[in-house]
Amino acid sequence: MDSTEPLSILWQDDDLVAVHKPAGWLVHRTGLDAHETRFVMQTLRDQLGRHVFPVHRLDKGTSGVLLMALHADAARALCEAFALQQVQKRYIAMVRGWPEAQSEVDHALKPDDAPADAPAQPARTTLYRRGTLQLDIPVDRYPSTRVALVEAVPHTGRRHQIRRHLKHVAHPIIGDTTHGKGAHNRWWAQQLGQQRLWLHALSLQLVQPFSGQPLNLMSPIPFDPLTRVQNQQASLNQDWAYLLADMPWQFTEAAMSWAACPPHP
Repeated sequence: MDSTEPLSILWQDDDLVAVHKPAGWLVHRTGLDAHETRFVMQTLRDQLGRHVFPVHRLDKGTSGVLLMALHADAARALCEAFALQQVQKRYIAMVRGWPEAQSEVDHALKPDDAPADAPAQPARTTLYRRGTLQLDIPVDRYPSTRVALVEAVPHTGRRHQIRRHLKHVAHPIIGDTTHGKGAHNRWWAQQLGQQRLWLHALSLQLVQPFSGQPLNLMSPIPFDPLTRVQNQQASLNQDWAYLLADMPWQFTEAAMSWAACPPHP
Protein backbone atom coordinates (compact mmCIF):
# COMPACT_ATOMS: atom_id res chain seq x y z
CA MET A 1 0.00 0.00 0.00
CA ASP A 2 1.39 3.38 -1.03
CA SER A 3 1.45 6.21 1.50
CA THR A 4 -0.76 8.28 -0.83
CA GLU A 5 -3.54 5.67 -0.86
CA PRO A 6 -6.41 6.08 1.60
CA LEU A 7 -6.64 3.70 4.52
CA SER A 8 -9.41 1.08 4.43
CA ILE A 9 -12.09 2.03 6.97
CA LEU A 10 -13.65 -0.99 8.67
CA TRP A 11 -16.12 0.91 10.87
CA GLN A 12 -16.97 4.53 11.58
CA ASP A 13 -19.58 6.27 13.69
CA ASP A 14 -19.75 9.62 15.49
CA ASP A 15 -17.31 8.54 18.19
CA LEU A 16 -14.76 6.12 16.77
CA VAL A 17 -13.19 4.80 13.61
CA ALA A 18 -11.52 1.46 12.95
CA VAL A 19 -9.11 1.06 10.06
CA HIS A 20 -6.98 -1.66 8.52
CA LYS A 21 -3.37 -0.91 9.38
CA PRO A 22 -1.02 -2.20 6.69
CA ALA A 23 2.15 -4.02 7.76
CA GLY A 24 5.13 -1.67 7.82
CA TRP A 25 3.16 1.43 8.83
CA LEU A 26 3.76 3.29 12.08
CA VAL A 27 0.74 4.40 14.09
CA HIS A 28 2.29 7.85 14.65
CA ARG A 29 5.58 9.69 14.19
CA THR A 30 8.48 8.67 16.39
CA GLY A 31 12.12 9.59 16.58
CA LEU A 32 13.06 5.90 16.49
CA ASP A 33 12.03 5.69 12.82
CA ALA A 34 12.95 9.13 11.59
CA HIS A 35 13.23 7.89 7.99
CA GLU A 36 9.68 6.48 7.89
CA THR A 37 7.02 8.30 5.85
CA ARG A 38 3.88 6.18 6.44
CA PHE A 39 1.85 7.07 9.53
CA VAL A 40 -1.70 5.95 10.24
CA MET A 41 -2.68 8.96 12.36
CA GLN A 42 -1.56 11.58 9.85
CA THR A 43 -3.00 9.70 6.86
CA LEU A 44 -6.35 9.15 8.58
CA ARG A 45 -6.50 12.76 9.79
CA ASP A 46 -6.01 14.00 6.25
CA GLN A 47 -8.41 11.39 4.88
CA LEU A 48 -11.25 12.32 7.28
CA GLY A 49 -10.43 16.00 7.56
CA ARG A 50 -10.52 15.90 11.35
CA HIS A 51 -8.35 15.10 14.34
CA VAL A 52 -8.10 11.48 15.50
CA PHE A 53 -7.00 10.14 18.90
CA PRO A 54 -5.02 6.91 19.37
CA VAL A 55 -6.41 4.54 22.01
CA HIS A 56 -4.13 1.50 21.54
CA ARG A 57 -1.23 0.57 19.29
CA LEU A 58 0.04 -2.04 16.91
CA ASP A 59 3.69 -2.67 16.15
CA LYS A 60 5.06 -1.33 12.89
CA GLY A 61 5.26 -4.83 11.43
CA THR A 62 1.77 -5.91 12.52
CA SER A 63 -1.21 -5.57 10.18
CA GLY A 64 -4.89 -5.50 11.07
CA VAL A 65 -7.58 -3.72 13.07
CA LEU A 66 -6.56 -0.40 14.62
CA LEU A 67 -9.11 1.62 16.58
CA MET A 68 -9.04 5.39 17.05
CA ALA A 69 -11.34 7.88 18.74
CA LEU A 70 -12.86 10.89 17.01
CA HIS A 71 -13.11 13.17 20.06
CA ALA A 72 -11.54 13.49 23.50
CA ASP A 73 -14.46 11.97 25.45
CA ALA A 74 -14.42 8.90 23.23
CA ALA A 75 -10.64 8.64 23.64
CA ARG A 76 -10.98 8.59 27.44
CA ALA A 77 -13.76 6.00 27.34
CA LEU A 78 -11.94 3.71 24.93
CA CYS A 79 -8.62 3.99 26.75
CA GLU A 80 -10.43 3.00 29.95
CA ALA A 81 -12.01 0.00 28.19
CA PHE A 82 -8.58 -1.20 27.04
CA ALA A 83 -7.07 -0.59 30.48
CA LEU A 84 -9.87 -2.57 32.17
CA GLN A 85 -9.43 -5.40 29.64
CA GLN A 86 -12.96 -4.93 28.31
CA VAL A 87 -11.77 -5.25 24.69
CA GLN A 88 -11.22 -8.77 23.37
CA LYS A 89 -8.39 -8.99 20.84
CA ARG A 90 -7.68 -11.85 18.44
CA TYR A 91 -4.47 -12.20 16.44
CA ILE A 92 -3.22 -14.64 13.82
CA ALA A 93 0.48 -15.51 13.63
CA MET A 94 2.66 -17.86 11.59
CA VAL A 95 5.22 -19.35 13.98
CA ARG A 96 8.21 -21.64 13.81
CA GLY A 97 7.51 -25.23 14.85
CA TRP A 98 4.28 -26.85 15.99
CA PRO A 99 3.02 -25.66 19.40
CA GLU A 100 0.47 -27.49 21.51
CA ALA A 101 -3.13 -27.54 20.31
CA GLN A 102 -4.03 -25.10 23.10
CA SER A 103 -1.90 -23.51 25.79
CA GLU A 104 -1.93 -20.74 28.35
CA VAL A 105 1.19 -18.60 28.60
CA ASP A 106 1.33 -16.93 32.00
CA HIS A 107 4.70 -15.20 31.90
CA ALA A 108 5.35 -11.78 33.41
CA LEU A 109 7.13 -9.23 31.20
CA LYS A 110 9.23 -6.16 31.85
CA PRO A 111 8.86 -3.17 29.54
CA ASP A 112 11.61 -3.17 26.92
CA ASP A 113 13.07 0.08 28.23
CA ALA A 114 12.65 -0.69 31.96
CA PRO A 115 15.68 -0.58 34.28
CA ALA A 116 17.19 -3.92 35.30
CA ASP A 117 15.67 -3.82 38.79
CA ALA A 118 12.14 -2.97 37.59
CA PRO A 119 9.50 -5.58 38.51
CA ALA A 120 7.98 -7.66 35.73
CA GLN A 121 4.29 -7.07 35.00
CA PRO A 122 1.74 -9.90 34.83
CA ALA A 123 1.05 -11.01 31.24
CA ARG A 124 -1.17 -13.81 29.99
CA THR A 125 -2.00 -15.07 26.50
CA THR A 126 -4.11 -18.01 25.27
CA LEU A 127 -2.76 -19.76 22.18
CA TYR A 128 -4.69 -22.03 19.80
CA ARG A 129 -3.00 -23.98 17.02
CA ARG A 130 -5.19 -23.60 13.94
CA GLY A 131 -3.05 -25.13 11.22
CA THR A 132 0.26 -26.86 10.54
CA LEU A 133 2.63 -27.02 7.59
CA GLN A 134 5.66 -29.23 7.01
CA LEU A 135 7.98 -28.82 4.04
CA ASP A 136 10.73 -31.36 3.38
CA ILE A 137 13.32 -28.63 3.03
CA PRO A 138 16.15 -28.13 5.53
CA VAL A 139 16.29 -24.53 6.73
CA ASP A 140 18.60 -25.12 9.69
CA ARG A 141 19.80 -28.35 11.29
CA TYR A 142 16.58 -30.27 10.74
CA PRO A 143 15.76 -32.19 7.51
CA SER A 144 12.41 -30.40 7.18
CA THR A 145 10.88 -27.11 8.25
CA ARG A 146 7.71 -26.84 10.27
CA VAL A 147 5.49 -23.81 10.85
CA ALA A 148 2.08 -23.39 12.41
CA LEU A 149 -0.81 -20.99 12.24
CA VAL A 150 -1.66 -19.78 15.75
CA GLU A 151 -4.59 -17.76 17.06
CA ALA A 152 -3.43 -15.64 19.99
CA VAL A 153 -5.82 -14.07 22.49
CA PRO A 154 -3.98 -11.68 24.85
CA HIS A 155 -5.65 -11.11 28.22
CA THR A 156 -3.28 -8.31 29.18
CA GLY A 157 -1.82 -5.51 27.09
CA ARG A 158 1.94 -5.56 27.56
CA ARG A 159 4.07 -4.18 24.76
CA HIS A 160 5.18 -6.88 22.29
CA GLN A 161 3.31 -9.39 24.48
CA ILE A 162 2.38 -11.89 21.77
CA ARG A 163 5.81 -11.77 20.16
CA ARG A 164 7.58 -12.24 23.49
CA HIS A 165 5.22 -14.96 24.72
CA LEU A 166 5.65 -16.97 21.52
CA LYS A 167 9.41 -16.65 21.87
CA HIS A 168 9.07 -17.78 25.50
CA VAL A 169 7.41 -21.05 24.39
CA ALA A 170 10.07 -21.52 21.65
CA HIS A 171 7.72 -20.78 18.75
CA PRO A 172 8.77 -17.31 17.54
CA ILE A 173 6.83 -15.54 14.82
CA ILE A 174 8.21 -15.81 11.30
CA GLY A 175 9.58 -12.42 10.29
CA ASP A 176 10.22 -11.24 13.85
CA THR A 177 13.71 -9.79 13.57
CA THR A 178 13.94 -9.12 17.32
CA HIS A 179 12.60 -12.33 18.83
CA GLY A 180 12.72 -14.78 15.91
CA LYS A 181 15.25 -16.90 14.07
CA GLY A 182 17.26 -15.24 11.31
CA ALA A 183 17.65 -18.32 9.08
CA HIS A 184 13.91 -18.99 9.09
CA ASN A 185 13.04 -15.33 8.56
CA ARG A 186 15.35 -15.10 5.54
CA TRP A 187 14.13 -18.37 4.02
CA TRP A 188 10.45 -17.46 4.31
CA ALA A 189 11.06 -13.93 3.02
CA GLN A 190 12.70 -15.43 -0.07
CA GLN A 191 9.93 -17.98 -0.58
CA LEU A 192 7.11 -15.47 -0.17
CA GLY A 193 8.81 -12.58 -1.94
CA GLN A 194 8.45 -10.16 0.94
CA GLN A 195 9.91 -9.36 4.33
CA ARG A 196 7.22 -8.84 6.95
CA LEU A 197 6.22 -9.82 10.46
CA TRP A 198 3.60 -12.55 10.08
CA LEU A 199 1.35 -11.22 12.83
CA HIS A 200 -2.13 -9.92 12.10
CA ALA A 201 -4.70 -8.25 14.38
CA LEU A 202 -7.78 -10.07 13.15
CA SER A 203 -10.50 -8.57 15.34
CA LEU A 204 -11.49 -6.36 18.25
CA GLN A 205 -14.68 -7.02 20.20
CA LEU A 206 -16.02 -4.27 22.45
CA VAL A 207 -19.10 -2.36 23.45
CA GLN A 208 -19.53 1.07 21.90
CA PRO A 209 -19.09 3.25 25.02
CA PHE A 210 -21.90 5.71 24.22
CA SER A 211 -24.56 3.69 22.37
CA GLY A 212 -23.93 0.36 24.10
CA GLN A 213 -23.84 -1.41 20.72
CA PRO A 214 -21.70 -4.59 20.62
CA LEU A 215 -19.01 -4.26 17.95
CA ASN A 216 -16.97 -6.99 16.28
CA LEU A 217 -14.42 -5.07 14.24
CA MET A 218 -12.59 -7.32 11.75
CA SER A 219 -9.80 -7.08 9.21
CA PRO A 220 -10.66 -10.38 7.54
CA ILE A 221 -8.30 -12.66 5.69
CA PRO A 222 -10.03 -13.44 2.36
CA PHE A 223 -9.55 -17.19 2.66
CA ASP A 224 -11.71 -19.83 4.28
CA PRO A 225 -9.56 -22.65 5.70
CA LEU A 226 -12.56 -24.99 5.78
CA THR A 227 -13.30 -24.71 2.05
CA ARG A 228 -9.85 -23.49 0.90
CA VAL A 229 -11.57 -20.84 -1.22
CA GLN A 230 -10.37 -17.26 -1.51
CA ASN A 231 -12.92 -14.47 -1.37
CA GLN A 232 -11.98 -12.55 -4.47
CA GLN A 233 -14.15 -9.60 -3.45
CA ALA A 234 -11.95 -8.88 -0.45
CA SER A 235 -8.95 -6.67 -1.12
CA LEU A 236 -7.39 -6.73 2.36
CA ASN A 237 -4.71 -9.14 3.49
CA GLN A 238 -4.07 -10.79 0.15
CA ASP A 239 -0.56 -11.71 1.32
CA TRP A 240 -2.12 -13.92 4.01
CA ALA A 241 -4.58 -15.41 1.53
CA TYR A 242 -1.78 -16.34 -0.86
CA LEU A 243 0.29 -17.82 1.97
CA LEU A 244 -2.59 -20.07 3.03
CA ALA A 245 -3.72 -21.01 -0.47
CA ASP A 246 -0.33 -21.76 -2.03
CA MET A 247 1.06 -24.05 0.68
CA PRO A 248 -0.14 -27.56 1.75
CA TRP A 249 -1.50 -26.46 5.13
CA GLN A 250 -3.36 -28.91 7.35
CA PHE A 251 -6.07 -26.99 9.18
CA THR A 252 -7.75 -28.14 12.37
CA GLU A 253 -11.49 -28.70 12.55
CA ALA A 254 -11.65 -25.75 14.93
CA ALA A 255 -10.04 -23.41 12.41
CA MET A 256 -12.08 -20.24 12.16
CA SER A 257 -13.40 -18.83 8.93
CA TRP A 258 -11.41 -15.76 7.97
CA ALA A 259 -13.72 -15.05 5.05
CA ALA A 260 -16.24 -13.23 7.25
CA CYS A 261 -17.20 -9.88 5.83
CA PRO A 262 -16.26 -6.80 7.85
CA PRO A 263 -18.95 -4.39 9.08
CA HIS A 264 -19.96 -1.70 6.64
CA PRO A 265 -18.49 1.74 7.45
